[in-house]
Amino acid sequence: MNTLFLVLVLVSFLTAGYRQWGWVAENGTGPMELLTTAMVESATASVTLALGLIGVMTLFLGLMKVAEKGGVLLLLARLIRPLMVRLFPDVPAEHPAMGAMIMNMSANAMGLGNAATPFGIRAMQELDRLNTTKGTATNAMALFLAINTSSVTLLPTTVIALRASVHSQDPAAILPTTLFATFFSTFVAIVAVKGLQRFFPIPSNGSQVVAAPSASIASSGPDDPLEDDQGYPPWVSTMALVGFAGLIPLTILFGRSISPWVIPGLMVSILLFGIIRRVAVYEAFVEGAREGFDVAVRIIPYLVAILVAIGMFRASLAMDALVAFIAPWTAPWGLPAEALPMALLRPLSGSGAYGLMASLLQDPAIGPDSYTGMLVSTIQGSSETTFYVLAVYFGAVGVNKMRHTLIAALVADVAAVIASVAICTWLFP
Repeated sequence: MNTLFLVLVLVSFLTAGYRQWGWVAENGTGPMELLTTAMVESATASVTLALGLIGVMTLFLGLMKVAEKGGVLLLLARLIRPLMVRLFPDVPAEHPAMGAMIMNMSANAMGLGNAATPFGIRAMQELDRLNTTKGTATNAMALFLAINTSSVTLLPTTVIALRASVHSQDPAAILPTTLFATFFSTFVAIVAVKGLQRFFPIPSNGSQVVAAPSASIASSGPDDPLEDDQGYPPWVSTMALVGFAGLIPLTILFGRSISPWVIPGLMVSILLFGIIRRVAVYEAFVEGAREGFDVAVRIIPYLVAILVAIGMFRASLAMDALVAFIAPWTAPWGLPAEALPMALLRPLSGSGAYGLMASLLQDPAIGPDSYTGMLVSTIQGSSETTFYVLAVYFGAVGVNKMRHTLIAALVADVAAVIASVAICTWLFP
């Protein structure tokens, strides 16, 4: 991100300076003056955007806190447990690593990124206890992180919140596109990991350690939210997975009819669910809303940095030159040149990609409800900051040999972009 920020600023400055060199004062405002104006206006707009985002962010995170306290994560965890046992044959079904991975994926599915990270780090620590070659990623670690960077997202809350803050007519319209893209990228991630692991064998000369004895999830520690080491019966999980898969074509076919109902229906259903589960819904909502307020305020410096850099890049006309150069190759395939930086930036920087998406959605020439606006929203909601995730999770357990993890994760990122283009081209031609 440091390199990207510096490159954007330097290229903008040099481009504007080159144009200023031959500028005639009588021809109006000079390029450097326009660059200065863009910097000030972008900084102001980024703070205005963040302030507008506070309300919708607190709303969604408040609702998610009610769902979390009501046990939605535990419900999802028990449903996907039978599938996880088959995906990770090297991890004992009763080992604490299995419970932590399930909770991480359940939190990601609900769009609870902050809640997912602690579970993910704990999962890596528990997987490392089973690792006989310290410092080298195991097959289970590689698969877990590849799925983590492409995990199915049922509710991209932050993207919907941003779309609502920029006055989208249908903020939740990206639900079917995001679901389709993440389902496809997750499938590709699993296939890529399973196919590549044979070409990246674990070194046999590593320091051998004895795997820690398996412990039941119920007794793995006070922080483990799973109450027992059993999921639902296999037939229940199978029916749930089949029903979930069936939602994809339904949301695609009837997404435009359903999407206006999503946000009001979501609020009512989550609050009723909380009441049924005997959750103090008001107190839980306020607790989550407070976290949403903190998040919205915390991202202001990141938005200022990236939006000022992008504003300079546009004002210098360097963006126009890049678009003119790339568009003939990408536009025929449904990827406008304006959206290509988003696809490239998303695996590198979450805050940078978020700022770029915000800039595009705010652009009057694009807007949140155009094809490009839908596409960048889908890419943001259906992919993850791959390099950040790998750095944090592998760094937590001292793994420096990732084997095939990065390749599989990047393949999944490419799959997410391809799926996003395909579904947006179909639904928003």
